[in-house]
Order: sequence, then C-alpha cells, then structure tokens
Amino acid sequence: MADCLFCKILAGEIPSTRVYEDERTIAIRDVNPQAPTHLLVIPRAHGATLSEHVAQHGEDGELAHLVRVSAQLGVQYGGERGYRVVINEGGDGGQTVYHLHLHVLAGRPFTWPPG
Repeated sequence: MADCLFCKILAGEIPSTRVYEDERTIAIRDVNPQAPTHLLVIPRAHGATLSEHVAQHGEDGELAHLVRVSAQLGVQYGGERGYRVVINEGGDGGQTVYHLHLHVLAGRPFTWPPG
C-alpha cells in the first residue's frame, strides 16, 4: 500500500529500529513508547485491521506466528516479570496506523482496565 506507514518501513523507505526480522514479520521499537519497552510486531503482509488480516490470512498460521514472536520478544526485552500484548482494532479501538500490528509493552507494572 503506497500510503501505509508500516509498508514504507517494511520497504526501507522510512527508517526504524528493528529488533527482530524473519520472512513473515518484523519488530521495531515504537517511536512514541508508552513503557520502557514498547515494540511493534508487524506482519509483512498488509492487512489494515485484525479482522481484515484474519479474513485474508486466517488459514496460514500468520496470527499464531505474530503471537509467538510477541511472546519471545516480551520476555527478551524486559518482560521477565510480565508484559502486555495489545492489538488495537479500528478507530474506537485506538488504532491509528491501518496495518495490523501488535504492541509489546514491558518494563513497568500495568493496571486494568487500561483506560
């Protein structure tokens, strides 16, 4: 997608701090972190929302792969005592970049509900 921020990051058109990369996924540091560790786990395949991504890639294990990578990075980057994984879906869900991504937050205690 020509106007997608994460597609531009994936293509190398916009710089990012990559902490993980494989054939299906990258993980980068969030430029506006909400915790000492705030990573974004981004699939290479574009899907604007979780619902769209599941409709397009639901049978190929893509979401399970994203969750596995998120769990690995959560522990590796400061979440030994716990971490949070978040997916924002749509405007009311807090989504601001319309390319599915998982937030991995660690390094401080979190409360519930998240606000």
